[in-house]
Amino acid sequence: MNSYDVQECGCPLKHYVRDTPTPTGSEVLLRVLAAGVCHSDVHFWEGVYDLGGGKQLKLADRGLKLPLTMGHENVGEVVAFGPDVKDVKVGDRRLVYPWIGCGKCGVCLRGEENLCLTPGFIGVHRPGGYSDHLIVPHSKYLFDCGALSAENAAPLACSGLTTYSAIKKIGPLVKDEPILILGAGGLGLMCIALLKAMGGKGAIVADIDPVKREAALQAGAIAVVDPLEAGAAQKVIAAAKGSLWGAIDLVGAPSSSQLGLDCLVKGGKLVIVGLYGGEITLSLLLIPMRAITLQGSYVGTPGELKELIDLVHKRRDAFVPTTTRPLSEANAALNDLKAGKLIGRTVLIP
Repeated sequence: MNSYDVQECGCPLKHYVRDTPTPTGSEVLLRVLAAGVCHSDVHFWEGVYDLGGGKQLKLADRGLKLPLTMGHENVGEVVAFGPDVKDVKVGDRRLVYPWIGCGKCGVCLRGEENLCLTPGFIGVHRPGGYSDHLIVPHSKYLFDCGALSAENAAPLACSGLTTYSAIKKIGPLVKDEPILILGAGGLGLMCIALLKAMGGKGAIVADIDPVKREAALQAGAIAVVDPLEAGAAQKVIAAAKGSLWGAIDLVGAPSSSQLGLDCLVKGGKLVIVGLYGGEITLSLLLIPMRAITLQGSYVGTPGELKELIDLVHKRRDAFVPTTTRPLSEANAALNDLKAGKLIGRTVLIP
């Protein structure tokens, strides 16, 4: 089995050749068909998150150990399974839900494994899809992606699920009011596509990169704004016809979250998704006076992934633009993503 692993944080991934694992119990072995490259992988690769104020959250603080095979957006073909598995067969193509919890706590039992305090996420806490084979601990984490291509289906496990869950958190207002999307990378373009598929009024997109702003317009944004431009908040509000009720921050930087807050009308909501890091200063007085909601959103639940797959089957245009590269180019893909050179999603093909 070939994989490309984080051997040392910040250094090039190392090519490993290991014995292909044999599944036991409820485990399923997949031959990886496609593995998306996510911006979270850049954080795992670098080994650190910026908490702001000079504070950091390190890889080890999240329970991650090296070497680490990253890759949490995976589609694979079933090649073997343990004796307890009864609901898949060899040759099945499946999308993997990676945000696995302990399965026993109250959070997991109510269907929100992504919020478990003792997670076992694929590509984070257990080996992921930057490999030609992948062990999934239980067949319940495998979703039939039907006739969808592997490269289109793979990003649904994170890029799609994350933005779908964030849009749901804004609520039914998305059908009547345009929302602000901060960031036009892979998540941003996916968010635009899903917003349209969910019957949303439209997206105003802010990004510092003119190429990505143009990509957002091509994807269907009703307006784009350069957040570094003077009067950016006023331009967003004008594009929203005077009142912005919802914003989704897919960057998670101090400047992006502040712009989102500055644009909101009284009673509006900002959902923060991105993990760029840093900190902002909030006036506590203005939160109740403006009646605004500030909410975090972390990926999504297994139930939401099922909803998303059903939606995509009905609306075949609900995809992020994808570019495929061979697994051997994993290092180049990560470097290009970190440098902001990628439009949409890059998917590795073993």
